[in-house]
Amino acid sequence: MNIFISGISGTGMGPLALMARQAGHTVWGTDLAKGAIYNELIDAGIEVHIGPQDGEFLKEKITEVAREVTASKIAENTKTTDERTASKITEKAPIWYVHTSALPADNPELQLAKDQHLRVTKRDELTSYLIKELNLKMVAVAGTHGKTTTTSMITYASLRLHLPVSYIVGTTLGFAPSGAFHQGDKFFIYEADEYDRNFLKFHPWISVITCATYDHPDIYPTRADYEQAFAQFRAQSESVIDTSAITDTDFHLAGEVRRRDAALARAAIIRMLGGEERKEEITAALNDYPGVGRRFERIADGVYTDYAHHPEEISATINIAREEAELRGKKGVVVVYQPHQNTRQHEVREGYKDAFTGAEHIYWLPTYLTRENPDLPILTPADLISGLSNSDHAEPAELDDALAVKLKKYVAEGYLVLLMTAGPADTWLRSEFSS
Repeated sequence: MNIFISGISGTGMGPLALMARQAGHTVWGTDLAKGAIYNELIDAGIEVHIGPQDGEFLKEKITEVAREVTASKIAENTKTTDERTASKITEKAPIWYVHTSALPADNPELQLAKDQHLRVTKRDELTSYLIKELNLKMVAVAGTHGKTTTTSMITYASLRLHLPVSYIVGTTLGFAPSGAFHQGDKFFIYEADEYDRNFLKFHPWISVITCATYDHPDIYPTRADYEQAFAQFRAQSESVIDTSAITDTDFHLAGEVRRRDAALARAAIIRMLGGEERKEEITAALNDYPGVGRRFERIADGVYTDYAHHPEEISATINIAREEAELRGKKGVVVVYQPHQNTRQHEVREGYKDAFTGAEHIYWLPTYLTRENPDLPILTPADLISGLSNSDHAEPAELDDALAVKLKKYVAEGYLVLLMTAGPADTWLRSEFSS
């Protein structure tokens, strides 16, 4: 099958592209810029066009495929009426076009795919197709936060134990590609995102739920909507593992939340194996968990970056940072925070009150704006800082040379600097502290 993926090099689509490629499909794609998974895609032999998504690369692929297809291979008479209506695949373009939720409806590439009667879907339909085609048992990890870490922990330990697992994790992994399939695999480990209700497209064999705290107000207008979605996800799952299944967190990883995530991962693997015979091996593997990209990732001595942008997630990450600082003999933790979405800030601002407790100092950046409600006033750093119980430890800041000088001084004095962002501040920090 020929698969064309828009936004292919990001952490949402890149791992799916890798899995599809390893499952034997032809995969190409486009992206506006080189994302986190770009190098992995190139190493896997996937052709990626970087630049304007104007439809020219897609036209090129449609033409290439058209040359290879003959009328005898189409066999339209064997297709059902539903198949004809759904895809209208002709001898000119038997290509499945998969796009991100962020792609605007007027995107030229998307419009071309529709005009050429390609099969056009979001990533969930392709993921479901691969699960069914490859006869895999889905182990899905969902939750407001902690799902990337828990998914990668299950993946890491499963690979260490040589279990037959395919997987898709929404970040870069230092120990393996971010997505993979191997012939003979039995299980499929998947980071099931609740954004855009993606996770409701699946009926997992096992679901692991880290937590469910209200988020994504642009998708779920009320807390009740959000909770109902998780309730539906539970009902669609053959079995569910959540924090109620944890009897102990006997791990030596830094941070209470990481030890909890490890316990959830261990419970999932035990259920995959059908018993506790290898519990000690699982525990040992998880205690060696090396971490992954953007989840308390160490980028220089005393400098870490994390994806946290929700109050509970922030509090948990600062807890990890404090334990790590103590282990490494640091004086304390200095935080740089870039909020994500003004719409979200209006919903979560009250939750920030005690979220930054334990930070010696906080530099609060302007909110990274995406998918906004234009009717809401933009909350400034000062607005959000005013609600902190330790507001005297915080100040507004910008991503500029002055902030870089301050952070480097803290690092030189023996502090741990922690950036938390779902936006471009990560790239800035890496450039400032690159060796």
